[in-house]
Amino acid sequence: MKLLFTSILIAGIFFTSLAKSHAAEDAAQNRLVLGVNDCIRLALKSAPELGEAQADIELTSSKLDEAKSNRYPQIQVLSLFGPAPEASARDLTPINTDRQTKLSELTWFTSTDATLIQPLYTFGKISENMKAATHGIEVDRSRKEQRVNEITLQVREYYFGLMLARELKEVVLEVQEDLATARKKAQKLLDEGSESVDQIDIYKLDAFSGEVAKLLEEAQTGEKLALAALKTRLGLSAGTVLEISSERLTMDEEMVPSYDSFVDKAHSQRPEFRQIAEGIKARAALVEAAKANYYPDIFLGGLVSWAYAENRDRIYNPYINDPYKHTSGGVGLGARWKLDFGITGAKVAGEQAQYNRLLSTKEFADANIPLQIRKFYLDLKQAENSVTASQSAYTSAKKWTVAALANFDFGIGPAKEIFDALQAYARMRAAYFQSIYNYKVARANLDYAVGEPPPDSTK
Repeated sequence: MKLLFTSILIAGIFFTSLAKSHAAEDAAQNRLVLGVNDCIRLALKSAPELGEAQADIELTSSKLDEAKSNRYPQIQVLSLFGPAPEASARDLTPINTDRQTKLSELTWFTSTDATLIQPLYTFGKISENMKAATHGIEVDRSRKEQRVNEITLQVREYYFGLMLARELKEVVLEVQEDLATARKKAQKLLDEGSESVDQIDIYKLDAFSGEVAKLLEEAQTGEKLALAALKTRLGLSAGTVLEISSERLTMDEEMVPSYDSFVDKAHSQRPEFRQIAEGIKARAALVEAAKANYYPDIFLGGLVSWAYAENRDRIYNPYINDPYKHTSGGVGLGARWKLDFGITGAKVAGEQAQYNRLLSTKEFADANIPLQIRKFYLDLKQAENSVTASQSAYTSAKKWTVAALANFDFGIGPAKEIFDALQAYARMRAAYFQSIYNYKVARANLDYAVGEPPPDSTK
């Protein structure tokens, strides 16, 4: 009995350890530790917007294939099968103009007519549409690059937002710890009958502690929301444990280039500039293609016609054509010209209006994109100066807090001095991290404004 109990106990321990091992393995598989660049790459792999943009590229590519196909011959075939009257060649000598067909004299026939048209010259209808589709593909590719840059900016904002939420939470926890120490010391002094502390000081400390607890709850909620937003942008499931590899929110050490260098870079690589340039070329080609409808299409045409019917004699006479029994064909040079009263002119005017609209869009972009860069550049400089100022301020406030706590411990300082010092420290420490966040977001906005591609991305 004892041996049986020991065996069951050992087996239970083994299976429990095995289950814990599998649980730990599953948790490790669902745990991700990512840096900001890793998050960007993961977001670009799962972004549905890029799938839509790629579909637009494929759609425009199909239009290019359609335009190219108009250069090749087009064949149209018509086949018929049905009843036909019987006929004999003797009816032609002499010609019987009063012959009636009875239902019992009907037979069947089948026929096939095939026409072939090979375009030779279309005054630009084909070539201009091909040109428009080619530039349209570049427009869609630039639009996809723009989507990539937008996703990159969004990921960076979420990532730095999560770091900011955690830094602010740490600030609140630090203040809460200092308050707890002060509260404990105040209670001890009060119990010892010290005259430097009274019950009102305890009430003040408790009231301030409640306010800090409220701020801590808000900070934790902000952290959860920032984490959920980042996971959603990355396409991760709710059960995935996401950790960011950047533990602290710190300033970048790289030097910021001049404003003019950002503007020059934007003109050379921002997708919107290429999108407008290619769009203008596409619209110009569509205007020319619409104008080409004023002119005819020159083509080489071919025709083959064949028909067969039972109980009908074949007539070999170039002046007589039997629709039910014959074989004929031919080749010729032709012109096809569609004349209308105002329809072509209206289409040309419509395409010209779209072209002019893009010219206005280009003027708007030339004026406003540098202005956008200017704003983000000034935001960056302002945040940079704020980091320096708030860092000096919170350092002084920290010294003030340490001195106030020490004076309170020795019974020579009032509790109010602690509140004031801690409030100043918390406010300036939070402002310091907020300034770093503003700096990083401003830099991310600048990268977006100049069309800086994401790291190791495949567009």
